[in-house]
Amino acid sequence: MKEATVDIREIKHRKSLKKGVKHRMGEVLIENIILLLGITSVVIVSLIFLFLFRSGIALFNDITLKEFLFGRYWYPISTNAQFGIVPLVAGSVMVTLGAIFISVPIGIGCAIYIAEVAPPNIKTGLKIIIEFLSAIPSVVLGFLGIVVLSNWVRITFSLSSGFTVLTGSILVSLMALPTIISISDDAINALPKEYREASLALGASKWETIRYVLVPAASSGIIAAVMLGIGRAIGETMAVMMVTGNAARIPDSFLVSGRTMTATIAAEMGDTVRNGTHYHALFAVGIVLLMMTTCINIVADFVLSRAKKEGK
Repeated sequence: MKEATVDIREIKHRKSLKKGVKHRMGEVLIENIILLLGITSVVIVSLIFLFLFRSGIALFNDITLKEFLFGRYWYPISTNAQFGIVPLVAGSVMVTLGAIFISVPIGIGCAIYIAEVAPPNIKTGLKIIIEFLSAIPSVVLGFLGIVVLSNWVRITFSLSSGFTVLTGSILVSLMALPTIISISDDAINALPKEYREASLALGASKWETIRYVLVPAASSGIIAAVMLGIGRAIGETMAVMMVTGNAARIPDSFLVSGRTMTATIAAEMGDTVRNGTHYHALFAVGIVLLMMTTCINIVADFVLSRAKKEGK
């Protein structure tokens, strides 16, 4: 009997060892697959960067860096072609600034209402609407901008054309709103309940608690939401190209036509001669745009990481 018991225990021990080995082999396999996928992603992104920079830097064999960065005119197909990026940068910055001026107050206000004021059933409905808004394709919003928004801008401001920087700003602000609202709402909800309870216990009203306690405490997350909204706005292409008028000039107000960097690349890349000066100029515009969005994303990631550390 003792020998049989020992044999059974030994068999169970061997089976458990085999299971442990198989489990460990499965973990090692999964870890290696994840590592391979991560390396592949880094390699692909690096190759994209390399191709972009190689094609863009070739522009400076034909024009100087000063002419490109500080040139005030973008005339790529004229006999005296000029590739100054200032009008494109100015158009992108004005559209983005207009979108942020519109979307930030509305987005933060909506996030505060959803997180702290709205009843549960209204809160659920608003979140569904926000998710639906983020799922609408930009080209559909562009059609709405052409049919509805541009006419409203033209009639409201007595303009000859409603295809202006302001039209693009309003449209892009609608696209940035879901990002700002969602991240700001998460930042406020992530705050410890003790913040609210302590403030109310000290005699502060609900609105005083929101204004002087919750919003300052969640400021890092809210700033990150704004930065990501800026990245969303500056990278928008199709909708902006459809409603801003695409005039490659430095806009002196929000009620004139303009052109963004993204719209320029999308509109002109199909008509360029491969490896020509115009072709390389569009890649150089892409490099500038990439640097701008990278800086914005780095700042947003830094603010988010700091917010997580403060939350811990």
